[in-house]
Amino acid sequence: MAMPEQREGIKRLRLYQAWKGNNIFFCGGRLIFGPDVASLFLTTILIAGPAITFCIDIILKMNKDEKQHSTILGFPVLILTLLMTIADLTFLFMTSGRDPGIVQRNTRPLDGDEAYNATTPSMEWISGRAPRLRLPRTKDVIVNGFVLKVKYCDTCMLYRPPRASHCSICNNCVKKFDHHCPWVGQCIGLRNYRFFSLFISTSTFLCIFIFIFSWLNIIDQKKHYGNSTWKSMKHEAMSLVLIVYIFIMVWFVGGLTVLHCYLMSTNQTTYENFRYRYVKKDNPHNNGYWRNFKEVFFSKIPPSEHDFRSFMDEETIEVGPYTPNIGINVTSMKEKFGIEMGNKFAVCDNMTIPSILQNLDYSSIEDNEDVKDQTDDNAFDPLGIHFSQKCHRCSPRHSASKSCGSENEASGNERAAKEAPEAVNDERTTNQRYSNMV
Repeated sequence: MAMPEQREGIKRLRLYQAWKGNNIFFCGGRLIFGPDVASLFLTTILIAGPAITFCIDIILKMNKDEKQHSTILGFPVLILTLLMTIADLTFLFMTSGRDPGIVQRNTRPLDGDEAYNATTPSMEWISGRAPRLRLPRTKDVIVNGFVLKVKYCDTCMLYRPPRASHCSICNNCVKKFDHHCPWVGQCIGLRNYRFFSLFISTSTFLCIFIFIFSWLNIIDQKKHYGNSTWKSMKHEAMSLVLIVYIFIMVWFVGGLTVLHCYLMSTNQTTYENFRYRYVKKDNPHNNGYWRNFKEVFFSKIPPSEHDFRSFMDEETIEVGPYTPNIGINVTSMKEKFGIEMGNKFAVCDNMTIPSILQNLDYSSIEDNEDVKDQTDDNAFDPLGIHFSQKCHRCSPRHSASKSCGSENEASGNERAAKEAPEAVNDERTTNQRYSNMV
């Protein structure tokens, strides 16, 4: 049975709709991309364009007569090109459209068991409590007998797992963070690095395959142009364009493939290679060449920590650490006095006033409080926010006090200034009587 979108007046959102990162979701949260997902279309064109052009050239050669028919570009080459192109695009979208290993962020700072007590207003609890805890910037963890330092992420409010890092583009902490690739529009991490390495490797093989067979086609066509390579290149313009294009591209994808083959053989990430330089010190993650490659290609990919289609209550969504509004749980002096005396300013939903206090005459105290508050409210509230919320349901003297309040307001500032000293004396006398009575 489908879960209702509304429950008891609370708006329910799916996790991807309330996601705090910069990711872009498609298909109802089934596909997750980075904020630069538009570059994925450019990458698709750069791969599919030359591959389709090469396939068209093969088909044209196959439809020519036997004299000009190419013995190099045939049906087997066409099938291999199509298969490698489809595989390359598949690995591209599997890299770009999946969770790279995003670490589940905390909705509030860590507990005191994991922190040292100190004073810092930036680490207050979201719920309104202010434990004022300062977390140590780093802490030590042991990995394969090596002591590593892991950093505290202020955005995700957690200590990052070993080899994790925060991507400033996607605004997420990613496990085994390698880099953010603008060509695939996604972070490369623990859960998509295998497909990324297959993507760049397949792209390199596809480039080399088309480059070689384009040259072979030009050489094969020399026999129709007096064994002249230059004339053959002029008449095989499509093959010549592919050779020039692929010669430029293969340096990029080929160099990237060689780099990541080295990183996989030593069990490093691009981030670790440029930051820590394990060449000069021991790599705590290196398990040997074969085990390192096995870890990348044959290990089980861990499940995602997030179910982006799961429902969550909008009111339970936390937005991160912040200093609570000073207006929360702030009670004015008037409200406190009203709660003690049981007058019209009391918050009386769950309060019972003793019977001995209900029959007392508080009109003079209420009048004096109205006069005093006109001169003292601005001094009490540093931001100029007046908390004069009144309860009109519980006070038995509501009608009488209301008329007194309207008369005092009409009297003006001059009358308030004259009566203020007398109001203070009356208040002191009343407080003494009240204390003796109790």
